[in-house]
Amino acid sequence: MYPSRRRPLLSVLTAALMVCALMAATPLRAGVLLLRDADMEYALRQLAEPVLSAAGLSSSQVRILVIDDNTLNAFVVDARHIFIHSGLIMKLTTAEQLQAVIAHEAAHIANGHITRRLGNMRAARNAAGLGILLAVAAGAASGNPQAGAGLAIGAQSSALRLFLSHTRSEESSADIASVRYLTRAGIDPQGAVEVQEIFRGQEALSTSRQDPYMRTHPVSADRLRALKGLVAANRITPDAKRAATSNYWYARAKGKLTAFKRAPSWTLRRAKDSPSADIALMREAAAYHRQSDTRKALAAIDKALALRPRDPFLMDLKGQILLESRNFGAAVQVYQQAANLAPREALILGGLGRALLAAGNARAALRPLESARERDFSDTRILRDLGVAYAQTGQPGMASVVTAERFALQGRLKDAGIHAKRAVDQLPRGSGPWQRAQDVLLASERAK
Repeated sequence: MYPSRRRPLLSVLTAALMVCALMAATPLRAGVLLLRDADMEYALRQLAEPVLSAAGLSSSQVRILVIDDNTLNAFVVDARHIFIHSGLIMKLTTAEQLQAVIAHEAAHIANGHITRRLGNMRAARNAAGLGILLAVAAGAASGNPQAGAGLAIGAQSSALRLFLSHTRSEESSADIASVRYLTRAGIDPQGAVEVQEIFRGQEALSTSRQDPYMRTHPVSADRLRALKGLVAANRITPDAKRAATSNYWYARAKGKLTAFKRAPSWTLRRAKDSPSADIALMREAAAYHRQSDTRKALAAIDKALALRPRDPFLMDLKGQILLESRNFGAAVQVYQQAANLAPREALILGGLGRALLAAGNARAALRPLESARERDFSDTRILRDLGVAYAQTGQPGMASVVTAERFALQGRLKDAGIHAKRAVDQLPRGSGPWQRAQDVLLASERAK
């Protein structure tokens, strides 16, 4: 698991330039830190898939991304991404509660709340004051659902909070729809009530003391009463097999998250409370690694792999432990195994490329890094490693274009423009990379 810093961001794709009107004229000081981890994101996809399917949405087109923020919140800002704060995942206690959150946000997408709001803002030409910053729209341009991180949000903007705040009618319709999605998916909707109970009473607090979820999804006594009645009328006997699967992936996502967010001593005291031995061992491995005890970390992850020998995400963690312990050759071997088992997981491919770079094999690193970029255009760490690989293999034009894209994603538009200009001067005119450099250059000029 590693953080990916998102400072005020701009589009680097021609297909996304139409959204430039939504960008803030004055960049926000605070950016968004996304927590990227292949294991955790896969677990969230497993939890979301039945809910999204029940909502008529595709799990391959709607991504669940985790924001590194200890406050409690979840929100959508477009039709392709659901953002959940790490604090909310750690606060919830059951898979059904997290699935209820996903169902509620999916309802805002399916009911067109965000789409209508964006359309109204474009018509009114007043969105520039809202601080909505586009990170990447590669998915829209390429048709690749894994490419692009969607919209990044600066948490300090009160105008943005106004944009994210849903009306009473929107909340009511989302509650009704979310309960329908949960029951259709065979999931007990009681989790929806339990989530709202967490925020009960916050309406009496000052705005500064309320959790962001309360400010963007206001919880009233009437709304909670209506939701309880709705759930009582739709209680079902959950699908036992699906519930067991959901509970496993929920425990794994939360276990991985807390292992890297909580103190290692906290994790080691509680790891044995995990619902399965492999999750307990995975948590122990992460905790020992954070304590720089490589021997114990590897022993724990090897025991987990003995229980799940074909699990690419446990291999990904072992590769991370080896790589960050400077055991580059062994890291390459483990990452290659993981990539063979999960050839479409961009973060695992990025780890393989990173390990090959560290081992001094830049030419071999190009293939997995290019594949990773195709699947996840928004990962700045992959772009950084790809730029290094291009530079070390004598391709300065390609190094410049991916560096320009990385700076654009980080909100460093002046630096992005400099590197984009270099790339335009060095790459074959009209080629795909040349066009990408032109896109960044155009975005840089518009940002001025």
